[in-house]
Amino acid sequence: MTMELYLLGWTLVLAIVQIMLPAMYRNRETGLDYNAGPRDKEGPPMGVITGRLFRAQKNLFETLPLFIGAILIAHVGGQEGAMTAWGAWLYFLARIVYVPLYAMGIPYVRSMVWGISLLGLVLVILPVIF
Repeated sequence: MTMELYLLGWTLVLAIVQIMLPAMYRNRETGLDYNAGPRDKEGPPMGVITGRLFRAQKNLFETLPLFIGAILIAHVGGQEGAMTAWGAWLYFLARIVYVPLYAMGIPYVRSMVWGISLLGLVLVILPVIF
């Protein structure tokens, strides 16, 4: 298996973690009875950290389809190389760092890390289109 596919697999694990984190925080806020029920009524207001974790998850899911597509196209098209491997590493590691930065509410650094993840995505896409 190539490094890019390996990192894609770990990025999918990260996506599962990012689904579970806000769900666990929300469960603590609403209680098991609310979460086990039909949730017909709106629960209590979302806590600050829970909201941040949900937004971090949403942010990942905005770029994840692009990352998946770029990795798969690079693989099928035989375009994997140093640039796509570096790009996949940058994307994956930046997405990991992004979660606690967002949860802690650290501005600017969080945006910089998001930019690094975007750079990683671009590095994967470039060999595919050129």
